[in-house]
Amino acid sequence: MPETRTSQRPPPALRRVLAPLALAQFICSFAGSNMNVMINDISEDLDTTVQGVQVAITVFLLVMAALMIPGGKLTDRYGRKRCLLTGLLIYGVGALLSAVAPGLGVLILGNSILEGIGTALLIPPVYILTTLIFTDLTSRARAFGVIMALGGIGAAAGPLIGGLITSWLSWRAAFVFQALVIAVIIALSRHLKDPLPPDPTRSFDTTGAVLSAAGLILVVMGILAADNNVWLMLALLALGALVLLWFFRSLRAKERAGREPLLSTSLFRNRTSNLGLITQNAQWLLLMGSSFTVAAYLQVVRGYDAVQTGVIFTAATLGLLATSLTAERLARRRPQRTLIMAGFLVTIAGIVVLIAMAGSSPNPWALTPGLLLIGLGLGVMLTPSVNVVQSSFPEERQGEISGLSRSVSNLGSSLGTAVAGTILVSGLTKGAYATAMVTLAVIGLIGLAAAVLLPKQPPRHEETASQR
Repeated sequence: MPETRTSQRPPPALRRVLAPLALAQFICSFAGSNMNVMINDISEDLDTTVQGVQVAITVFLLVMAALMIPGGKLTDRYGRKRCLLTGLLIYGVGALLSAVAPGLGVLILGNSILEGIGTALLIPPVYILTTLIFTDLTSRARAFGVIMALGGIGAAAGPLIGGLITSWLSWRAAFVFQALVIAVIIALSRHLKDPLPPDPTRSFDTTGAVLSAAGLILVVMGILAADNNVWLMLALLALGALVLLWFFRSLRAKERAGREPLLSTSLFRNRTSNLGLITQNAQWLLLMGSSFTVAAYLQVVRGYDAVQTGVIFTAATLGLLATSLTAERLARRRPQRTLIMAGFLVTIAGIVVLIAMAGSSPNPWALTPGLLLIGLGLGVMLTPSVNVVQSSFPEERQGEISGLSRSVSNLGSSLGTAVAGTILVSGLTKGAYATAMVTLAVIGLIGLAAAVLLPKQPPRHEETASQR
């Protein structure tokens, strides 16, 4: 492997390498949140029901959950850049197909199936390439800071951007916007170089891929069933857990037989990585859960439209952007464990402020201090959490851990969506809103507990990365 890495290049070269990776995370996060403000417009235009459009959103989450781990593993065999470009092309075709969809079926094919497959293929390479190219802690923190900032902005500002596009043009224009961004990313990706050559001889664990996909689909279905039937939710979660246990046993059996499994069981024996994964899951749950719950409250209880709701959410977007882009400076000054702990504390404080202000003031701008704190807190900890997990393993394990990491984050996003859905079905009131936010605060405390248990010193691979 060449000794000269991106972290030693001049700033213009750094930006050229980082731009497509950050934009890829932005558009995938945008796609996961902007469609929620277009549900009514899509259902009317396609002559379907709100529930039908929600099915499309659900299937998108299921496809991502099912394919993220296999998508990460395929990067070892076919190369990270090739998988990234393939994912971008599939995603772009799906976006264009969604833009011209004459009915719900074509929308599900384009948005849910093709965009879901594209996301599962392109997101793992984003994190693998960032880890491989930016080898020292400071430059990697800078890179992940930019990526997580754009990812957070995509998720937080998705409702505003989607609402504006829908109001000014059409919901179809939002998918054209996605396709245009994909075209820009593909053009920028010509500057990317894969630090590791692909290994076509690497085997692919098809049985493991099927079992992991089935288990994760059942878990996500269980999470999303929370707003319909508690018993169905519990049954699906239990069945998903059994299939994932079967998956884990198959991994061990293949290792004992000397064959390469989809995931090495040693990934689950790394204490630092496991704790980091818990914090990642909690962070994305807090981001999506607070976003959807507050958006539902503003639109259903207070009667705001998508644009007004998106404007209020600008506070969270600005807070997240401000702290994410300072990740490099923060990484030089504070241990990653400290940053993650501080992020959870600030986010929990933001939730408390939101609950207090929503009940005491009818002014919509009274919610902005709480949203700002949530954005600041999430921005502080998203980057170090990813860095802790990715840096816990050497280069040859990045395909596995990246797929696992993104699956865990997507499960957090799905659970956050389920919290919002449960509140909507229960008949949104101030009391129900407060209950949902208290639940999110408790989850924040769980994430904080995991952060407290993280080691004070960085993982060994993180310490020696710049010397490899």
